[in-house]
Formats: sequence, structure tokens, C-alpha cells
Amino acid sequence: MSWFEALVLGILQGLTEYLPVSSSGHLTIGSALFGIEGEDNLTFTIVVHVATVLSTLVILWKEIDWIFRGLFKFQMNAETKYVINIIISMIPIGIVGVFFKDTVEEIFESGLLIVGIMLLVTAVLLTFSYYAKPRIKEKISLKDAFIIGIAQACAVMPGLSRSGTTIATGLMLGDKKEKLAQFSFLMVIPPILGEALLDGMKIIEGASESGAEVSLTALIVGFLGAFISGCIACKWMINIVKKGKLVYFGIYCAIVGVATIIYSLIG
Repeated sequence: MSWFEALVLGILQGLTEYLPVSSSGHLTIGSALFGIEGEDNLTFTIVVHVATVLSTLVILWKEIDWIFRGLFKFQMNAETKYVINIIISMIPIGIVGVFFKDTVEEIFESGLLIVGIMLLVTAVLLTFSYYAKPRIKEKISLKDAFIIGIAQACAVMPGLSRSGTTIATGLMLGDKKEKLAQFSFLMVIPPILGEALLDGMKIIEGASESGAEVSLTALIVGFLGAFISGCIACKWMINIVKKGKLVYFGIYCAIVGVATIIYSLIG
């Protein structure tokens, strides 16, 4: 992997992790166009995912500081309830990670066709959430957190946007736009770090040789690309959700999805 390819894939990861267009789908498409297996390389994947987590911490630092200040008061306050919601939302993805990890990995190896189909599903979800008019709720309930967590678990499919799926689900449940993007971005931090830790242990134990061909320069460039673009996309996406303009990303996903399906069939 050259430094330029690492830069492009890092920027793709940072942007698409937050924008509702599927980071896994775009990394798969980008890797296919470059003729490399960037998404299958554990070292590179860990680096760019950690970079996007750090971008979340930077952009949402005030919210994270608010959560921890309240949490360490050791009482059932708003901050503690927020953390409980995040924990509840992690249950479905935890189940998928423990019991269906091999199945998910097989799906990722199935090619671009599934990516194109899932991008179309993302387009449908974003469009439907744009036109849905549910009764607005003041707070994200435990039930809603769990349902949003199920949406996050479904979004392990390549091409099905995690942020798009979770935010669209919350919108259809009637949760406030102002709270959804923030909750969606914070709830993904523990799963990403957990997955990175497990993959890192594989590399340390020698269970995987992927990453051997990636230079330090490529890793640094990929990290910086993912971090900087992640900061931009995270802040941008929060404003987009507040304005309710997700339907435009639905149109984009539909176009890219159709193009990917056609490319996979004739390529």
C-alpha cells in the first residue's frame, strides 16, 4: 500500500464513518479500485478506526466531559442515565461480535454486489426517515437506545451505513435531531475500541500476518487522513442532522449503490 493509497483510504474512513454513506462500503469500493485489500489489513484498519475515535473525542469533548463529571458523582442523574443508554445500545452489537463474527467476515469477502445492495438499503432508510413525521420525544428512552443498538448491529453489513442507520432509526422513533447525532457517535466508541483491541491482540499473538506489507509512512498518513477528515465530518454531520437534510445522502447512496451493482456484475 503506497502512502497515496493510504491517504485516500484514510480520508474515506474519516468522512464516511460519520456521514451516512457507509465507511465499510466505501473502503471496500476504494480497495477494489486500487486493487488492494485495505479493509482486510488488520494493522491499517486498526489505525484508521482509532483515528476516527480520537476525532470523536476531540469534537464531542464537552459532551464527554459532561458525562464523566456527572458519572463520578455516583448518583442516578442525567449523565448516569445517558451512560446506561449507551451500555444498552451496545448489547446487540456485542452479541453479533461474540456469536456471529465469522459470519460477518464471510459477508465482507463476498464482493461488491452486497455493498451495492446495502447502499440501496441505506438510501431507503435515509429517505424514509426524512419523510416520517413521528411524535417528537424529549429524551432517548432505554427502549429506543436498544432499538438503535439493533440498528447498529445490522449495520455491520458492508454498505449499510452505521451512522445513517442509527440516526434514521432514531428519527423514525421520534427522538430529537439535536440529540441523535451526538448519541450515535458516542455509542460507537466502545465497540470500535473493543474490536481494535481484539484485532491488536491477534497481531501481537501472531495469529494474523496481515499488515506486514504496510509501511510506517502509510500508517501515519492514513491515521492523519482519517483523523482530520473525521473531525470535519463529525462536526458537519451534527449540523446536517439538526437541519434534517439526510435525504440528499440517500440520493447519493442510491446512485453509488446502483453504480456499484453494475460494476460488480460487468467487472
